[in-house]
Amino acid sequence: MFTIGHYLGFLGAAIAVGLSGIGSAIGVSKAGQALSGVCAEHPDRFSKCLLLELLPATQGLYGFIVGFLIILKMGVLGGLAEISFEQGMGLVFGALPIGIVGLFSAVYQGKVAASGIMMLGKQPQLLGRAMTSAAIVEMYAIFSLIISFFLCYMGI
Repeated sequence: MFTIGHYLGFLGAAIAVGLSGIGSAIGVSKAGQALSGVCAEHPDRFSKCLLLELLPATQGLYGFIVGFLIILKMGVLGGLAEISFEQGMGLVFGALPIGIVGLFSAVYQGKVAASGIMMLGKQPQLLGRAMTSAAIVEMYAIFSLIISFFLCYMGI
């Protein structure tokens, strides 16, 4: 039987997956719009542009990892663990870093990736610079993934 702690854990998983997924969808769509414009004139640059378009999707993956970790921690896929109210709140708070940072970093990474894609439309040899610029934004999502992992895994 589920307790209030379990429902709070589900809320945490939904925050991690939902917010980071929304950010990834927005970021990938912004980069995809730029990709469509560049590839309409230069179809041979599709694969280079696609690398940049995919980068904002990683935040959604990070949120999924944390959400899955929460589900595993609660024992939903195996023997149901006892989760108190306090532990459930810990899971909610543990999900917040990747949820919030994943949302915003994916959107902004999508904007940087879109700019990089437009740069590739003019100078395709600058892929490394475009990837580096977009990867710098990724660093903050990785930091939040690590914090969420420790809060959720070590928190209860």
